[in-house]
Amino acid sequence: MKIEFLQAILPAELRILAAFDRKIFTSDHFPPSAWRAYDCWWLLLEGRKAGCCAFEPDVDFQDDLRRDGVNPRCEGSLYIASTGLLPQFRGRGLGRLMKAWQVSYARHHGFRRIATNVRRRNKAMIALNESFGFRAIRTTPRYYADPVDATVVMELVLAPEDRSLADPEGTRAR
Repeated sequence: MKIEFLQAILPAELRILAAFDRKIFTSDHFPPSAWRAYDCWWLLLEGRKAGCCAFEPDVDFQDDLRRDGVNPRCEGSLYIASTGLLPQFRGRGLGRLMKAWQVSYARHHGFRRIATNVRRRNKAMIALNESFGFRAIRTTPRYYADPVDATVVMELVLAPEDRSLADPEGTRAR
């Protein structure tokens, strides 16, 4: 099984990312313009787009706390804005693989901390994050709509280590 992570080309793939996001997150998808702010990656399985993720480097997730909805700059922190797999690719261990790749990506690029947020009812993603050492740092009620749900904000503080050992295998940028 050939798996690779391929950087999305923006703005050329903006519509494709937005459509893909709607298939994964029917009610929580980003507006197309939001993808412009992120470093976006495809997870390819045998050359087919199976998942995607989006990062925002050097920011902290505080959208749930601030009235202006801004995620402030935070040097050395990587915000994982999105992690998703199409429904037909779930249950194959690809989510675990993507999370491992995200952590390796962060280490390889010198980030000291990863922040992310997830619906409180998404127990599978919370458990997956926890299995990689993420810990919940707060819960914000009524963050999500349709259906209404809280967000669980999680972080992983990365220990300094040899970055050459953390090179995310299979990563290639176009």
